[in-house]
Amino acid sequence: MNDDFVANLRLLCSYYPSIAEVCRRLEINRAQFNRYLKGRYRPRHAAMQRLCAFFGVEEHELYLPHEDFCTLVQAGRVPTALSQVSGVSWPDDLLNRGREGMARYLGCYFEYYHSMSRPGYLIRTLVCLEERESGVVYQRTERMQTPAKPRSCHNRYQGVAVKLADRIFLVDHETLNGHELTQTILFPSFQSQVARLTGLKLGVADNSERMPCCVRVLFERLDEQVGLREALSQCGLLSLDDPSLDAELLAAVHNDMAPGEQHFRARH
Repeated sequence: MNDDFVANLRLLCSYYPSIAEVCRRLEINRAQFNRYLKGRYRPRHAAMQRLCAFFGVEEHELYLPHEDFCTLVQAGRVPTALSQVSGVSWPDDLLNRGREGMARYLGCYFEYYHSMSRPGYLIRTLVCLEERESGVVYQRTERMQTPAKPRSCHNRYQGVAVKLADRIFLVDHETLNGHELTQTILFPSFQSQVARLTGLKLGVADNSERMPCCVRVLFERLDEQVGLREALSQCGLLSLDDPSLDAELLAAVHNDMAPGEQHFRARH
């Protein structure tokens, strides 16, 4: 292993509170990372890409003579944990930073909230998160169907998801007409298995009024055995007495405010 590589990697790590913190953010085994720091092993291609994306460097820069690499860092050419505190450029740096810790949230969810265009109903949508080279992206699909209108129509939204300071931010746009952006902020899960996530959604009612609305929202993780076709068939508008809705779910998305509250707050 090139000794300059080891010295340069150690320098980048020195801008973080600890090696353990770097490993946690990288989601990499501590013992394996220590082998890189000691020069025993060279990261394979996938691990090298993850290191470069995390530290904001090119692979060839990690092999520069250590003195030259120090000059790059000191000149601000290579971003560090200290420089990132003052600001993050949009969107690449933010997406790379925000993908840390998102691996455990990848997969499909039912999303529940009170319909912005049909008061008195809940809406169940399908949200699928996956990791791409640029970051974590997702597709949200609405299926609007009622007994009065058995023929369903679909709205499809595409967006990006980032995890920043123990909150999960999702921003998407409607792809058919391009007339809407929505933002959702969720609490992360501290359980060993991700089951449900709660938070707030800000969007626009899908009718002629186009009223900006904010509602409580709940994400329910789908079993991997449930196929997408089956999941989508269960989406749509639901009456509040629908037997598939349990009391905990209904309480989580109830849009009430306690006496004296001055802000509409998420419910953890």
